[in-house]
Amino acid sequence: MQTATQQESQNLLDRIGIPRPLVWGFVGLLLFMIGDGVEAGYLAPFLESQGQSSTRVALLFTVYGVAVSISSWLSGPLSDMWGPKKVMWLGLWIWGIFEILFLVLGLQPNNYKMMMLAYTARGLGYPLFAYGFLVWIAAATPARQLGSAAGWFWFAFSGGLPTLGSLFASFAIPRIGEMGTFWSSLALVMVGGFVALLFTREPKGSQRLSAPDVTLRQAMFGSISIIWREPKTMIAGIVRTINTSSEYAFLVIMPGVFTKLVGFSLEQWLQLLSIVFLSNIIFNLLSGILADRLGPRTVVAVGGGLGAAISVPLFYYVPLSMPHNFPIAAAMGVLYGASLAAFVPLSGLMPQVCPKEKAAALSILGLGAGASTWVGPAIVTWFEAWHGVEGVIWIFSGLYVVSALLTVLITVSPEAKAYIRQTERAESQLEKEAAMHAIGNQ
Repeated sequence: MQTATQQESQNLLDRIGIPRPLVWGFVGLLLFMIGDGVEAGYLAPFLESQGQSSTRVALLFTVYGVAVSISSWLSGPLSDMWGPKKVMWLGLWIWGIFEILFLVLGLQPNNYKMMMLAYTARGLGYPLFAYGFLVWIAAATPARQLGSAAGWFWFAFSGGLPTLGSLFASFAIPRIGEMGTFWSSLALVMVGGFVALLFTREPKGSQRLSAPDVTLRQAMFGSISIIWREPKTMIAGIVRTINTSSEYAFLVIMPGVFTKLVGFSLEQWLQLLSIVFLSNIIFNLLSGILADRLGPRTVVAVGGGLGAAISVPLFYYVPLSMPHNFPIAAAMGVLYGASLAAFVPLSGLMPQVCPKEKAAALSILGLGAGASTWVGPAIVTWFEAWHGVEGVIWIFSGLYVVSALLTVLITVSPEAKAYIRQTERAESQLEKEAAMHAIGNQ
């Protein structure tokens, strides 16, 4: 029998929206993403200090982002076929092996070709781990709790990349050096991966999610054909791409803006980045909770689309007009981080739009998330020469207005709502029968 303390702990998890069987998965994901985010704020300036041009750095990030996009999409069908847990194991080992190659054969000898090869291959790793876990969450969480559970997923995800990862780097670099800090990221990733995969025992994660007669080819095709079978998934994928595209663009251009024009040191820039995404992780939770009450479309369209359209130019212009003023820059960063977090309810909305094909729907959302990692740097590569950083800022502001308009089109059909109600009633009945059976055996 459970002790009173165990029951109280479980009740607390239920109240704050964390699925109890997956709690160690969230802890492991946070550690994994801290390791993945260590380099986020200083890899670009480090490469430029080694003689690599800003164009080459942007190209490296763009190609890496393409790999992330492909892997983000694959996380859905592979989880359907193999189970999310196996997909997460695959992602963990890919990340670890190619990070070693990236550091030993790429960064240390300053070999750009090896950097490109190893860093691109490493880009296949984190989406399989992270978005495999997101599919696991969707498979094991009741619809009524999906908004909050998605909020906790993005809390852990963005809590690591780049929030705590950048904060860790800002303290580690002065003490163990830049290369030592890169190596420490590998340790964090592996520890996080082992915590999530060895301590999480929820059974659905180890099971094949698709029907036994579905082949891998059919699962792959289904995760693409859902775009035209249910066009709302394509709309959501576009909105998700816009969501964090500015974030990845800013990792390329903003270190130079804040260290050369605003007058901050590298450590101050990394601390600012941590503040930006500390705001992000806090509002990840709030937006998930608000979505369960106000509706996900309202939160995404107003808080996300329109909010980011305003906060992006503020984050650029206000610090420039008040150089060396860290608190003002931090305040603008908090607004920016909060507006990005307001897109979180998309992850809870998509399994409701396509309740019979949750993994396929989430794979399109993952594809959009992955696409943002190369779309952002690509916009910098293509348009910075047109009107400088200022032109890039206004392109992103306009894209966020478009995302708000597109979000209005993402609705849940009456048929999907009926299916969700029917499934929840069946699951509730099974839980009651299992509880009665357990009481009868005591």
